[in-house]
Amino acid sequence: MKLAHINLVARDAQALAAFYVEVLGCRYLREARRLSGEHVSRGNGVANSEILSIWLGFPGLDHPFLEIHEHTVLLHRGQPRVNEPGYGHLSFRMADVETVLGEILRAGGAQIGRITNFGTAGAPALIAYARDPEGNILELEQD
Repeated sequence: MKLAHINLVARDAQALAAFYVEVLGCRYLREARRLSGEHVSRGNGVANSEILSIWLGFPGLDHPFLEIHEHTVLLHRGQPRVNEPGYGHLSFRMADVETVLGEILRAGGAQIGRITNFGTAGAPALIAYARDPEGNILELEQD
């Protein structure tokens, strides 16, 4: 068994996909597709389901990939919190956390907490938490 993909449900799939491509270095794996019909509704349990589906490859990987869905009928909730049960965050490793955090903020995201060193003075391991433009939580890691 292996992990196939990670799904994010978006308010605006195209804008969210553009954020992941422009700021975090993901790439489009295929053209966006509309999913609908009885087989889609039967599979996900949502009556009259219609979904815009976008697949993105993570930097340096073909699998797992990031699948972004925008449902025609969307249930709304508040922003997820770092400490609530369920899927917590997507984590990206990078050369410069501070630079990427600045790019996230310029692209409409938000910072959570502060950049923190979980390593030592001689071998720093920086992390920071942020939100993408739709509020999903990201962990940024720098060795």
